[in-house]
Amino acid sequence: MKNNATKTAKKLGLVAVAMFGFGYLMVPIYNVLCDITGINGKTGQIAQSQVSVDDVDPNRLVTVEFDTNVNPALPWEFKAAQFKQDVRPGEIAEAKFVVENKSNKSVVGQAIPSVAPEQASLFFNKTECFCFINQVLAPGEKKEMIVRFVVDSDLPEKISTMTLSYTFFKVLNEDVAGNAQHETANQNNG
Repeated sequence: MKNNATKTAKKLGLVAVAMFGFGYLMVPIYNVLCDITGINGKTGQIAQSQVSVDDVDPNRLVTVEFDTNVNPALPWEFKAAQFKQDVRPGEIAEAKFVVENKSNKSVVGQAIPSVAPEQASLFFNKTECFCFINQVLAPGEKKEMIVRFVVDSDLPEKISTMTLSYTFFKVLNEDVAGNAQHETANQNNG
C-alpha cells in the first residue's frame, strides 16, 4: 500500500513539474504561433510618424478596457492606472500602468499583450509599449510604464468596445537580469 502511495506521489510531482515548465514555455510558443499565423490577438506595432491626423474620426468614440495579469511564478503586482478609456479612432492615445516587484531580489519580466474581440486586434496598433522589451525591477522597485496606441479608423462600426490585456511572465534567463542591472549601473555612472 505504501509503495502505491509513493508511486502516485512521484507521478503527481512529475505532472506538477511538467505543468510548471509548460507555463514558462507558453511565452515563446505564443510569440512563434502569433508570428506564423498572425492571429491570437497580438497587436501590431507602428511608428508614431505613420499616424496621420487626417485619419482621426472626430464623430466616433471607442472604449478601450485594460486587463492586467501576472503569472504566479512572477512576484509582481501589476495594474492599469485606469480601468478604461474612450478614444477616437485614428488618434494616438496613451495608457499608464504601474508594476511593482514584491520580492527581495531583481526579477526580469516580459509582458504579452492581446486584444479582444479577436477581430479588433487587426485594428489596434501600438506606437510605444513596455511590452516591446523585458522589464527589470530591483527588489521592491515600483515603476510606471506607458503604452501609446492607435485604434485604426477602419475599425468596423459594430465594435465599440475592445479589451487590451497584458500578462506578465517571468523571464527564465537570470543572465538577462544581471546584464540589465550592469547596463543600468553603467548608464547611472556615465
